[in-house]
Amino acid sequence: MSDRAQFSLAPTRQLRRRKWINRLFEALMLTAALAAIAVLVLVIAAVFQRGHSALTKDFFTKAPTTNFLGTTGGIANSIVGTIVIVAVATVIALPIGILVAVYTSEFAHGPVRRVLAFVLDVLNGIPSIVIGIFIFGLVVVGHKQSALAGGLALSVLMLPLVARSTQEVLALVPETLREASFALGVSRWRTVVGLIIPASFGGILTGGTLAIARAAGETAPLLFTCALTTNNVSWNPREALQSIPLTIFQDLENPDPSLHAQAWGAALVLLTFVLVVSVLSKAALARNRRKLSR
Repeated sequence: MSDRAQFSLAPTRQLRRRKWINRLFEALMLTAALAAIAVLVLVIAAVFQRGHSALTKDFFTKAPTTNFLGTTGGIANSIVGTIVIVAVATVIALPIGILVAVYTSEFAHGPVRRVLAFVLDVLNGIPSIVIGIFIFGLVVVGHKQSALAGGLALSVLMLPLVARSTQEVLALVPETLREASFALGVSRWRTVVGLIIPASFGGILTGGTLAIARAAGETAPLLFTCALTTNNVSWNPREALQSIPLTIFQDLENPDPSLHAQAWGAALVLLTFVLVVSVLSKAALARNRRKLSR
């Protein structure tokens, strides 16, 4: 017995060191998470503090007017313009992005799938101002600025977001569903249309709404494609329409204090829209994941 090694359950110096290192990194990660939350809270609080006073009935229902007393009115033209431009971008990007994701996930094989995934990642990383210049040279030069050109520029930004989020959702669909459908003699395209897409519809909708939220806040592409606007409220996509991001940019560049207040109010409206859409998207995605897990 004396020759046998003696084992002890008491913590060794190495074990104590590992525990301290583990606690240290847990504290660092918690601090980083709290810092990220604090930044969001500070942004929301700052925008709300400076912009809530501008939120009146006229702010939402009237277009800006200029007289000898300064600039008055609201941002009705910007709200309408944002709706039109984002709607054009959604109509273009949503179906194309979903089709690209379905082809990549369900039909493409080997090198083709990898190339498409790489292209989508690169497209997602292209600066928005570069996309604005590209659409300017492709569509605006020789014609005129319009909501259609602005929507086309935003659709290029939305396309990789829609495609990549749809790919992730399609990957969550259990493979057994596909195998069961194939075993019954159903073709691949009917399996995708009748089974895979309906099962992942909530997640696809989530990716689309997140892409819409990002597009609604973009300014750089609109500076080249839809910036020569008027104060008139118009729903015509062939005209250059004002948008909320462009209004914020232009108002803050103006020395008029009333326009500064209007810019903060517009920023609060835009921020509220993004927050609401993000929360609804996360809720829909969580519901879709619970559904797929069952």
